Amino acid sequence: MVEMTMQIPDELAAQLRPLNGYIPTVLELSLAGFRTLATETATEIVEFLATSPSPQEIFHYHVSERAQDRLQRLLALNSAGLLGESEQLELDELEKIEHILISLKARLAAQNNHQTVAS
Repeated sequence: MVEMTMQIPDELAAQLRPLNGYIPTVLELSLAGFRTLATETATEIVEFLATSPSPQEIFHYHVSERAQDRLQRLLALNSAGLLGESEQLELDELEKIEHILISLKARLAAQNNHQTVAS
């Protein structure tokens, strides 16, 4: 893993402080280049991480019911072969978001296992 140091304005530092150890995930979500309503789901996750959740809370976290319903609708349309181009883009972006969230949970699980073994 690469360690990076950067200078940022005090105002931005104050906004990032609550995100604590989740800044890599926030950056990953930000760089994914979302162009559809999937940005609402990404924003929802960032707002959750800004609450400084415990690893246990992150393991149990799920996006809102609204976001889950939208994903289910897109998956149903996809199965029926009825997805338009913009809906396909949104589905692809939601899959990226899901991958990022699963990766975060996997990193936390690995850290937890490492801490348990070291104890």
